[in-house]
Amino acid sequence: MSKPTKTELRTVLASYMGARGLPTCVRLILIMICVSSGGLRQSNALYSQDVDLIVMTNSHTTEVLKNMLELGGGGDFYTRASKKVGATYRILYCKIPSLYATRYNRSTKVDILIPGIMSIPLLSTTAIVRIDGLPALPFFALLMLKVQGWSDHRKSDRSDYRLKQYQDVNDIDELLVIGQQGGKKFLSEVGQLPKDFLDVGYRLLGEYVTARGGHASWEVLGFEFSS
Repeated sequence: MSKPTKTELRTVLASYMGARGLPTCVRLILIMICVSSGGLRQSNALYSQDVDLIVMTNSHTTEVLKNMLELGGGGDFYTRASKKVGATYRILYCKIPSLYATRYNRSTKVDILIPGIMSIPLLSTTAIVRIDGLPALPFFALLMLKVQGWSDHRKSDRSDYRLKQYQDVNDIDELLVIGQQGGKKFLSEVGQLPKDFLDVGYRLLGEYVTARGGHASWEVLGFEFSS
């Protein structure tokens, strides 16, 4: 499956927002949309083959949201049974219309994420940023979640997961560059992020710089580390 383009990512988000019966909550695309001085930045490091769609809700499960999208999405969304042995969940896809015809010519896999999954925090509407008209995670929330992913992958018992830590490092390096170029400062967002999320994030950042070094790159963004 090839990577969705930025236009196709917009299509997925527009399809979600146009679906009927969904909760009136914040819609976010995670990973593919990052804060930079120039707005949307699409990089190889941060650009996934799947679309991760975060729904800021604490009253709907991911499976319920998939069902709601399939039923209320006007045919844009559909699900297939997982091929994993014993799995009871279904995999969600969004149809991407062709640029040259009125038919659909491809689909992209959509992962629905909600707060609590992968340590994603429940954010208020005031914490959400908009980039080129699209809702997105605050920069430092995204950065901390990427460090969380790195920590989880390097400690995994599965060799294929441990290999993912190296791509995580590339992603984090790319985010650090985006933050530096955009003049991001941690103190500007710290009041918008939950304390428990920040506490875990601080600990993981210490783990990361101990293992990888590069203190200066983080200090430029306003982080402080004990000597």
